Amino acid sequence: MLQMKNGETVTDYFARTLTVANKMRIHGDRMEDVTVIEKILRSMTPKYNYVVCSIEESKDIDAPSIDELQSSLLYECPQKENEY
Repeated sequence: MLQMKNGETVTDYFARTLTVANKMRIHGDRMEDVTVIEKILRSMTPKYNYVVCSIEESKDIDAPSIDELQSSLLYECPQKENEY
């Protein structure tokens, strides 16, 4: 399973994760967006824990799209995007 690397931006991590998910789908894996969202939330670095908890508590993870999740993470902690 992919893990977000220390110092990796949210944008780069989403791009890397979606590339893998799309390759899996091309090869016949019937992965739903909610599965990708759950994997992303579980594999964020610890510095995003408070944001992930906030998203999980405030939203039904079945409802947002992957793009909405990425937007939420970027909105919740824009200063984190440029750290390191």
